[in-house]
Amino acid sequence: MIFSTPLFIFAFLPLFLAVYFVVPATRRTAVILVGSCLFYGWWKATYLLLVLGIAAVSFVAGYVSIRAADAKHRQWAVRIGVSINLLCLGWFKYAYFIAGSFEAAMTKLGTSEASFDLPEIILPIGLSFLVFQSISYILDVSRKDAPPARSLIDFLAFSTLFPQLIAGPILRYKDLADQLTHRSHSLDAFSKGTQRFVVGLAMKLLIADSVAPMADRLFALPDPTMAEAWLAALTYSIQLFFDFAGYSAMAIGLGLMIGFRFVENFNNPYISRSVTEFWQRWHISLSNWLRDYLYIPLGGNRGGGLKTYRNLVLTMVLGGLWHGANWTFVLWGIWHGGLMALERRLGSKSQDPVWPRFLAWPLTMAFVMIGWVMFRAETVAHAINIYKGMLAENGFLLTAETLLLIRPTELLFLAIGVTLTVWPVFDARLRAANLSPVTIPAHQQLRSLTVVALFALCGLIMQARSDSPFLYFQF
Repeated sequence: MIFSTPLFIFAFLPLFLAVYFVVPATRRTAVILVGSCLFYGWWKATYLLLVLGIAAVSFVAGYVSIRAADAKHRQWAVRIGVSINLLCLGWFKYAYFIAGSFEAAMTKLGTSEASFDLPEIILPIGLSFLVFQSISYILDVSRKDAPPARSLIDFLAFSTLFPQLIAGPILRYKDLADQLTHRSHSLDAFSKGTQRFVVGLAMKLLIADSVAPMADRLFALPDPTMAEAWLAALTYSIQLFFDFAGYSAMAIGLGLMIGFRFVENFNNPYISRSVTEFWQRWHISLSNWLRDYLYIPLGGNRGGGLKTYRNLVLTMVLGGLWHGANWTFVLWGIWHGGLMALERRLGSKSQDPVWPRFLAWPLTMAFVMIGWVMFRAETVAHAINIYKGMLAENGFLLTAETLLLIRPTELLFLAIGVTLTVWPVFDARLRAANLSPVTIPAHQQLRSLTVVALFALCGLIMQARSDSPFLYFQF
């Protein structure tokens, strides 16, 4: 089931909310669990058992780790729990990749007999997010950084929480432990949640889905010109941000409706002035997870310059692999890790840019868009073809065929997307200069009217278009 469909918005969600608010407060966590199971099982009921099984194993591992007689038994509980999570992720997400890479290596060495006859494997949606959440629970509980789940029902509800299970943000049990037990509900919070959901829905339907066809066409060009290649990178950058940030906004909004306060996942990433700052603003829950459970355990910045650079690159490579089983994601991780290491070598340790002031933002955006090409490409060769176009190997201007196929609405929503991503810079300057002409009450009234209009427009679009899954469903 997809958030941006009439089935979810006009059937599942109203029915779920009606049941949730009718039952006693002590039963609402159980309602969340049942509703989440129905939501996930709608896609594939058999994989619901896998999700529940991973959650149950993680719950038991955490339970055993805090009741272990000594450190040795505690370590074994953690190792077994984490290993089962990683084995599940490895089988469903990386089995084909590992087998294919091994066969290719053997073929180059002249051993063509090496082959694997693997069964058909379908990646369960949301598995990457679930595994990271489960691992963080096991580690946090064993270190006594988080309280153990009060009951299996509570932990299963946390693990299957339908607003964010499919594509994040990545939650940590310690941040929701109290909320699972005691949640505050109010009309104001519900209203804010509804507004946040509608804004996220509009981000997905109006902008991401509107520019997606142009991105697909441009990336499919056999010999893109410089203008076509850079336009492809720009269009995909806008599509990916509004698709993923839109989902996160919808998840946060749904959480508010039922009393949860989820972590923010985006903070205007396209106004960053360094790649380091970009990763403090983009997919924040993943960045924090990688920092706390990979970068710091690897040694962080405690081992001197070379080890710090190694840890940065290795962390980003593993972050890239988390996104998908393809060498494109490995190279994407190396690109970002290498740039972050370079920035640190040049003196960057926070959001302060190391690049010249007038170059910091455009240079960072160029770095990010170059990375998105590898992220979007189906193969490394496909990405290299786009890079050749960026370097004007096939000419400079848009071809007549490309100009003919571009729709005015695609350009319109691309322009709107670009404007919205950089608007915070201009808004901050207007506020600093005290030049904003809109009063607070008028602003709130305008926001309410805008939300109603956006929802009506999204409703029309949902009827006219076919369902479009979120991009991060594949990760």
